[in-house]
Amino acid sequence: MEQKGVLLYRETFTCSICLDVLKDPVTIPCGHTYCMNCIKLHWHGEDGRKICSCPQCKQTFKRRPVLKKNTMLAALVEQLKKTGLQAAPADHCYAGPEDVACDVCTGRKLKAFKSCLTCLASYCENHLQPHYDALALKKHKLVEPSKKLQENICSLHDEVMKMFCRTDQQIICYLCSVNEHKGHDTVSAAAERTERQRELEVSRLNIQQRIQDSEGDVKLLQQEVQAVSRSADKAVEDSEKIFTELIRLLQKKSSDVKQQIRSQQETEMSRVKEFQEKLQQEITELKRKDAELKQLSHTEDHNQFLHNYPSVSQLGEPTDSSGIDMRLLRYFEEIKASVSELRDKLHNILKEESADKSLRVAEVKVLLSETEPKTRADFLKYSREITLDPNTANAELLLSEGNRKAEVTSRTQSYPSHTDRFTHWVQMLSKESLLGRCYWEVEWSGEGVDIAVAYKNIKRAGSSKQCRFGFNNKSCCFKCHRSGYEFWSNGKFSPVSGPVSSRVGVYLDHSAGILSFYSVSETMTLLHRVQIPFPQPLYAGLFSLNSIFFLHVLLRCGYTQCTRAIDSTRVQAIVTLLTERMAVILKAVVKHTFWW
Repeated sequence: MEQKGVLLYRETFTCSICLDVLKDPVTIPCGHTYCMNCIKLHWHGEDGRKICSCPQCKQTFKRRPVLKKNTMLAALVEQLKKTGLQAAPADHCYAGPEDVACDVCTGRKLKAFKSCLTCLASYCENHLQPHYDALALKKHKLVEPSKKLQENICSLHDEVMKMFCRTDQQIICYLCSVNEHKGHDTVSAAAERTERQRELEVSRLNIQQRIQDSEGDVKLLQQEVQAVSRSADKAVEDSEKIFTELIRLLQKKSSDVKQQIRSQQETEMSRVKEFQEKLQQEITELKRKDAELKQLSHTEDHNQFLHNYPSVSQLGEPTDSSGIDMRLLRYFEEIKASVSELRDKLHNILKEESADKSLRVAEVKVLLSETEPKTRADFLKYSREITLDPNTANAELLLSEGNRKAEVTSRTQSYPSHTDRFTHWVQMLSKESLLGRCYWEVEWSGEGVDIAVAYKNIKRAGSSKQCRFGFNNKSCCFKCHRSGYEFWSNGKFSPVSGPVSSRVGVYLDHSAGILSFYSVSETMTLLHRVQIPFPQPLYAGLFSLNSIFFLHVLLRCGYTQCTRAIDSTRVQAIVTLLTERMAVILKAVVKHTFWW
């Protein structure tokens, strides 16, 4: 009930001009009630008019009504005040230190609802109503509440600044345009805003495109992270299986060695024991003979001595002492040395493979550090200084400019015979291998040129397709000619559209399997991009029938190493190779140890 009373009090006993409790309430002929001072001030602002009006219903009066205090309403207001009810708006409606206050409200000001750029004043929702109702005020420009309205006033002429000086790039008033900025390129602020708005929209479109591109890159990176995780998990799983097999093999070999050692030990101990028994029997027999000879030596009867001497003096054959083999003393030392040799060989193998893995893991650490470049300046960060390998050049190609330029000639060159040379197709490869991220440019003239990448083991001799760029699984090429482009791989081609340029940029991300071709002019235009795995290092290649072409010398050179995933197939191959090598070594050691 108390809340309803407060609401009724607010609706009935609040002045619609000051939005406060009625003070000296007066009722005008239309029936609306205001504070006496508020309505007087309102009509005082209308002194220039012949008629006055009601601020609420807009009813006009030809003569200003005589104002008399409504004593009954005043007494009722005073009575209600004694009850302790408050008619003020809620606290959150009042303007705080950080808020924009209504410029019309008296006493405690309400928050401004809008600011008028024409009036250069801010209004609460109630005081803003005339801007919606009065025809002259409807044309005013209303904006969100602002504390900076006074900044729109010229400090020199105290006029609203509605002009913009393009010469000095500042907002001015119309007096500034004919005085301080006379002769300058000036337009209305609205016209300049329209121009800048167009630029802003273009900037927003660019930003939105970059956001879209970045979101696409993020999605690709997420896919790469997932691919890395899957590949790493698979590599760990396969490695654990192979190492388990390797450990099982070592355990089996260890058991075999132990068993053979024990078997040899029993054999040798049995042989030694048998030999020892024979020697012991011989010693016993020799002692008996010695006793008989001693007794015979003391016989005084000469005839008896001579009679017994032949039978007593005869000795049996001694046991062959060559059966004592000194190798038995070195037996276990040799076995220990053989096993130690095995350990050292395995250690060296593991050390080599570990070093190779460390390099590859180091490459993985830069996995997501960079995305594909966008501008030529970005591409040049990965530029490579590439030279042509004269040992690979076909005899119809003439090299010059430090092996960076080549042209087809009608005169066969007297190059020395070399296994790396292309004997039939007019093509060649670079000296430098391509790994990680690299970028290079080819500038060409004539009828056309094929820009290729190839593995080192591509065939060189003969006219078969296995030797020609783009017609086998050892290479791919980007054909440039006057009428357009084509991309060839494994004997299949794809037409490529784009502006024909005498300079083509090539971007390679070897570990990611990305190969891109760009038309290079004032801007970089992507012509074609493919993504295929490259299990081996690549070499830049060039092919031509009757063109002059050369590799453009870049001012900056260098490249970065990176990879997109752990190659579980290579890990498995390396571990399998390691297993086979260890098995061969173990077999050789066992054979060496027990050859006798």
